[in-house]
Amino acid sequence: MGTFFLVLAIVVLLVAGMSVGVIFGGKPISGTCGGIGALGISSSCDICGGNTQKCDEENQRVASATVTSEELAYDATTSGRKR
Repeated sequence: MGTFFLVLAIVVLLVAGMSVGVIFGGKPISGTCGGIGALGISSSCDICGGNTQKCDEENQRVASATVTSEELAYDATTSGRKR
């Protein structure tokens, strides 16, 4: 049982150390260098159709849009009933 607690303490310390490193590193978490770019594929994603400006425009549009609670959900207890 003592071995279990020792290993648990080591794992917790490692995770805490990595978390502190990420928090104080000042650099955002990013992908690895072995992603799609490493495959030699120079085309962009199918969503933007080769125009990467569309992705930036869509991200800006989504960030600026305000969403109300009525747009996120509906009241299922009243659906289908006439009042």
